[in-house]
Amino acid sequence: MPRNIIDVTDLTIEEINQLIATAEDILAHPAKYQDACAHKQLATLFFEPSTRTRLSFESAMLALGGSVLGFSEAASSSTAKGETVGDTVHTVSCYADIIAMRHPKEGAPFAAAQFSEVPIINAGDGGHNHPTQTLTDLLTIRREKGRLDNFTIGFCGDLKFGRTVHSLVNALSRYENIRFVLISPMELKLPRYVKEEALKKRGIPYEQTENLETVMPRLDILYMTRVQKERFFNEEDYLRLKDSYILTPEKLEPAKPDLSILHPLPRVNEIAVAVDKDPRAAYWKQVKNGKFIRMALILKLLDIHV
Repeated sequence: MPRNIIDVTDLTIEEINQLIATAEDILAHPAKYQDACAHKQLATLFFEPSTRTRLSFESAMLALGGSVLGFSEAASSSTAKGETVGDTVHTVSCYADIIAMRHPKEGAPFAAAQFSEVPIINAGDGGHNHPTQTLTDLLTIRREKGRLDNFTIGFCGDLKFGRTVHSLVNALSRYENIRFVLISPMELKLPRYVKEEALKKRGIPYEQTENLETVMPRLDILYMTRVQKERFFNEEDYLRLKDSYILTPEKLEPAKPDLSILHPLPRVNEIAVAVDKDPRAAYWKQVKNGKFIRMALILKLLDIHV
């Protein structure tokens, strides 16, 4: 059976650290990896819109000397004719060596993996998980802070539907002395099951608040998220909550000089464009890091050693 990455917890801490080390080596020596996946094909099956994740997977495979096939919306696949996702994946696994799949329904990549003859990477499933974004976040934190332990991280915005938040909380809860501050409106709090599984079971203390300004001076990392319109059933609720937190240069005045500001993107207006000029803004570095960690993961799942 091929190995799949559906959840970040499918990887051990040792494996995550090794992926980060490989990504760092790719960053330092890109030419060494340029033909590593020659004659290999990545299929990108995106049943939901994406810019960064899909293109970074494609860029990663091309940078490894491989090729890419796939689709960027469900309407351009045979699922529009009524074909099951399982049959689509089984078909594509006959053509490709590895699959990156995004789907709006939670658990769809896991279910699809039962029909695949090649490794499947979950590129995001509804509000559930986004393991490669988490690996991107971990690489960024490691490069910004020099460590993956002993810091305070604030998650701000939509913590209920934010799959990137759920995955990163799960991952960071396995490292030492991480202090979690959960900043959101009451309606968008981190789901109970995430708190139970990742934090309470491990006895990890956390703080919940609706006020970003009061906790800002204590944060080493601020992880901003957008309020996701596509996850709401009621547009009225979305409109009421969408501007709950807008990060501006003024709000950053009490923050630590070495604060790192992360955001999985896309942003709407939750980070003012003026913040982009702040040296603490790390979200564009985060975008670049996504390509290199995905290169490392592709190599691992294809069992290619350089």
